[in-house]
Amino acid sequence: MTGTGAGERFAGGRWLMLFMLLVVYAVNFLDRQILSILKEPIAAELGLDDEQLGLMGGLAFALLYTTLAVPAGWLADRTSRVWIITGALALWSGFTALCGLATNFWQLFAARMGVGVGEAGGVAPAYSLIADYFPPPLRASAMAIFSFGIPVGSACGVLAGGLLAAHIDWRWAFLAMGAGGVLLAPVFRLVVKEPVRARPDAVGQPAMRFSAVIQLAASKPSFWLMSLGTACASMVGYGIMYWMPTFLARSLGMDLVSRSWLFAGLLLISGIIGMSLGGFLADRLGARHKGAYALVPALAFLASAALYLLGVMAQTPLQAFLLFLAPQALGLVWLGPVVAAVQHLGPAASRSLMSSLFLLVNNLIGIALGTYAFGKLSEILKPHYGAESIRYAFLYALSFYVLAAVLLILAARRLKKDWVEE
Repeated sequence: MTGTGAGERFAGGRWLMLFMLLVVYAVNFLDRQILSILKEPIAAELGLDDEQLGLMGGLAFALLYTTLAVPAGWLADRTSRVWIITGALALWSGFTALCGLATNFWQLFAARMGVGVGEAGGVAPAYSLIADYFPPPLRASAMAIFSFGIPVGSACGVLAGGLLAAHIDWRWAFLAMGAGGVLLAPVFRLVVKEPVRARPDAVGQPAMRFSAVIQLAASKPSFWLMSLGTACASMVGYGIMYWMPTFLARSLGMDLVSRSWLFAGLLLISGIIGMSLGGFLADRLGARHKGAYALVPALAFLASAALYLLGVMAQTPLQAFLLFLAPQALGLVWLGPVVAAVQHLGPAASRSLMSSLFLLVNNLIGIALGTYAFGKLSEILKPHYGAESIRYAFLYALSFYVLAAVLLILAARRLKKDWVEE
């Protein structure tokens, strides 16, 4: 069955399915990013430095998140993707609640690892579901809409977490957000149904072997160029998202409530604009030139790096908000185009696993190294710049956007040859 047919028969239509996946993805990023706004009160209570905060926000989450995403993707190509997402949602939400019970660095580190274990099963199966529900001409836009979960969830996590921490306690922020996700899991399972897969084994042929998918990915230069390119960009993106509240507090002197409102608004507005723009351009330009799926993000990264230079030098909260809007949006243009392109680098039977391999490269470098590198660099620069060290850490890290653009330009030259038509 085609993606269109599946969407019409199951779960009341493909748009309801996409909405539910968006909600779950929003919870995913809510639980993932809430730590960014809470790390200052956590550091004050638990006595943590920037390097420890970087480890907790990066390696603690990414280590098992990235590695377990591969077997989760392999399993999703063979079993119910809806059940995998349901279980993953309940698991990561439960560990988010446990973060609120931590009394030292290692307990919080372990709880964040648990969040990563759960979230490993939440993204690649969703990509595969969307690819089965939506035909190729709509797929980049559908991926972009799904990716709205990033700004929506991040904004909700930052705002709700900051307000709860300011008015009650940072522990209650974790407990409340985690409980909400656990309650959502059975609702998701009841509403979303597993479609008939648009892949060979749907008519009796076996799914691709794990080793065959690995060999397939290894044979596609565009896969590795896009994976490494977006990984470099994610180092900057995740690093800035995680450390922006620290910049607002130290460099601009904003209190917890004020920086929660500013950062939440920035994430929501820029995220929706950037992802909508990326999906729109890719679906229209990609129909004529497959390389557009990589070239559009490459140009966006170059523009984002240039504009971030202005934003990082802001002297007031209003300047920061206005100057960060455009580069933050441009830094997220890649999600719809690149994720959609990955779905076309192999047959439908390999989609979940190919997506998992892409996420492994992207997140292991982007999350694990990005958030830690910003924190470590801030610690190194403190003797020279004091409280302004995080501002200059931002400046040095922007070079990775340039590297990302170069890798994606090279990928654009290979996409037409590596593309697998349906």
